[in-house]
Amino acid sequence: MNQNSEKTSTVAKGLKGIQAADSSICLVNGQEGRLLYRGYNIDELARKCSFGEVAYLLFQGELPNRDQFQQFEATLTELRKLPAPVLEFVKSSPTDVHPMAVLRSAVSVAGLYDPLAEDESAEANYQKSIRLTSLIPTIVAAIHRVRQGEDPIEPHPSLSHAGNFLYMMNGREPSADEAKAMDLILILHAEHGFNASTFAGRVIIATLTDIYSAVTGAIGALKGKLHGGANTEVLKTLMKIDSVDGVEPWVKEVRANKGKFMGFGHAVYQTEDPRAKHLKELSGRLATEKNEPKWYEMSVEMESLVTAAINKNCNVDFYSAGLQHYMGIPGELFTCIFAASRIVGWCAHILEQLADNKIIRPKANYVGYAERPVPDMDAR
Repeated sequence: MNQNSEKTSTVAKGLKGIQAADSSICLVNGQEGRLLYRGYNIDELARKCSFGEVAYLLFQGELPNRDQFQQFEATLTELRKLPAPVLEFVKSSPTDVHPMAVLRSAVSVAGLYDPLAEDESAEANYQKSIRLTSLIPTIVAAIHRVRQGEDPIEPHPSLSHAGNFLYMMNGREPSADEAKAMDLILILHAEHGFNASTFAGRVIIATLTDIYSAVTGAIGALKGKLHGGANTEVLKTLMKIDSVDGVEPWVKEVRANKGKFMGFGHAVYQTEDPRAKHLKELSGRLATEKNEPKWYEMSVEMESLVTAAINKNCNVDFYSAGLQHYMGIPGELFTCIFAASRIVGWCAHILEQLADNKIIRPKANYVGYAERPVPDMDAR
């Protein structure tokens, strides 16, 4: 194709380095390996807060006091139960399709049964954000149960958000460390700036469509291989190697074949991903609790050898693979777990976009033909 003679500008492929909007939700400092939610360091939030507190923070801008937290948790608990048509949709969905495809469609169906779906008021949008935060774990758990040939389990009203999530998936109350691990996974994946799915959600809501449409689009973006799913590939690798002694030969083979090490390096972080160490610690604790140290020991060995070989640190996906395996979660469900956490970040950004909205309409740098005449049919 001829180059356009009018081309005058350069393009940042993938919008890399482009600041598309102001945001007060999240700071991702890749040079220093620092992640802040509303000004609070992820290390402190991981140590001191529950997912419910972090969700409230991302939605409201401040951490809740005791009364605010209890009211917020009560609302999350109240909204856990799926509308019957959504549950029937999940139960009737094919079990051989990607779980994220079912989740994407189930969220869209849920919007049909929310009386506030088309209410554009700020309060209604906030209520829908809480509802989605509560519903998505129930949908994910139902998807998992159906794929296992089991009936979905009703939410447990006395368990925490994270504890209930595991209960609905596994059919038993989780141990304290399992519940803590799920809570931590939800906290660490809740928000990460203008990642692809979050930006997709902002682009969609900027047209002043409904929140369910924006979240459905965000789920579609997360489903992509270049966004969600790296931890699924990490687990596949661990299963393939299957022993600590097999790690070093595998690393040498990948290096020789110029292959890619999933779970290492990051598009933003130039140093250690600040989320990874928290998952590593809990993975070690669950390895001891389950009396199954192999997967943790393999991960530690792989981290050491790969980091030395390619000078890249592991990211949040690496230790989350073994950790979720210890929790009884199959690899095919990992991206759905990601969505059950990131729903908070998506909705926080949707609410922020709506508060000062302008439709997102970038300009394309045209590189096609310059203007040319249409030839007659016989001359083509």
